Amino acid sequence: MAATRASSSFIFITILLDVIGFGLIIPVMPKMVSKFTTSDVETNNWFMVMTASYGIMQFFFSPILGALSDKFGRRPVILISIVGLGLDFILQGIAWSIPVLFAARLLGGITGASFSVGSAYIADVTTHADRAKGFGMIGMAFGIGFIVGPALGGVLGNYRPELPFFAAAAFSLLNALYGLFVLPESLPQNMRTPFSLKKANAFSALKGLVELKGLGLFILAIAMTNLAQFVMHSVWVRYTETRFFWTPQDNGIALLAVGMSAAIVQGGLLGVLIKKFGEISLAKIGLFFCTLEFVLFGLAPQGFYMYIILGVCILANAAGPALQAHASRRVPPDKQGIAMGSLTSIASLSQVAAPFLGLSILSKFTHAPGALQTLEAGMPFFASALLQFLAFAFAVYYFSKELSHPRGYA
Repeated sequence: MAATRASSSFIFITILLDVIGFGLIIPVMPKMVSKFTTSDVETNNWFMVMTASYGIMQFFFSPILGALSDKFGRRPVILISIVGLGLDFILQGIAWSIPVLFAARLLGGITGASFSVGSAYIADVTTHADRAKGFGMIGMAFGIGFIVGPALGGVLGNYRPELPFFAAAAFSLLNALYGLFVLPESLPQNMRTPFSLKKANAFSALKGLVELKGLGLFILAIAMTNLAQFVMHSVWVRYTETRFFWTPQDNGIALLAVGMSAAIVQGGLLGVLIKKFGEISLAKIGLFFCTLEFVLFGLAPQGFYMYIILGVCILANAAGPALQAHASRRVPPDKQGIAMGSLTSIASLSQVAAPFLGLSILSKFTHAPGALQTLEAGMPFFASALLQFLAFAFAVYYFSKELSHPRGYA
């Protein structure tokens, strides 16, 4: 039990430091791109390409690296990924041209496997009863990382735009050194499976996950939830700037509140909530509050309402860990790596598509005459609410069938 706690703590620290590293570069990435461009339009275009390429690489390589961890074990894949991410940050910091910066972003997407393999590691070392709590710990790492990373990156970036990249590299490489000495392997030899590039292909992996014991509708619910969340993330800053005239400091405080609400639920209350409601009921409750939260965000007439909505809908933060835990329970132990990689691929696709969808809707309605004073301004959030409601409906239908014929792996 002590070894399990130590292993889980390392995965928490790994993902926390990776997210801090990713968050560190958010405030300065446009500035790094602008060093090699001659106009704002060119900067915006290249920045969109950089963002999309990262998600595309994660889509293709997450199931591959997940499958490699099913073959060779979690430990070597996690450690190699962390080292690769550290080298990626260094390359971005010293980039001397757009092609070099672009190549570094591709490498970053490939080495982002610590999320999917880390999820598989948690599935290896937790029991069915504790799995949602374990995935909640990963969610808490994301919440804390996105609080600390952008704030620290903004401070360092005020001195030189390259500094956040070198700080992120230091976090990653020190974490790899720490893991080299303390991280045990979680996947026994007798549970490992041969590597097949055909099966680890992103599309084949998703197809196999969808076909696995009737999970198709459930995976669709997860995909819609991811897309709804990423649409919100992609428009949040631009929406609050145009609707409420928020400054970067205002948004920093708001994002702190978002991260704290996620950390409170996923890191502190999730075990209690699972015990009280059960995994399936909590997933449905979380999805319902996600839908309500998006609707209320779109209706909010003033900025301070956003904080009230975060408090009222705090249980929305329970949906992700509960859904992920259920998906993990429905997958055999020897397929956890490729399954978690496939789920990461779904999130990566959403991360690529969401900015185009969300920002297109925002641009269309906020540029209409008088739109900022009407409900039209909230259309991106209403689009997220529609996606989230469909996810909720699909999940409710799926769970009704699942309760009639329960299946899974403890």
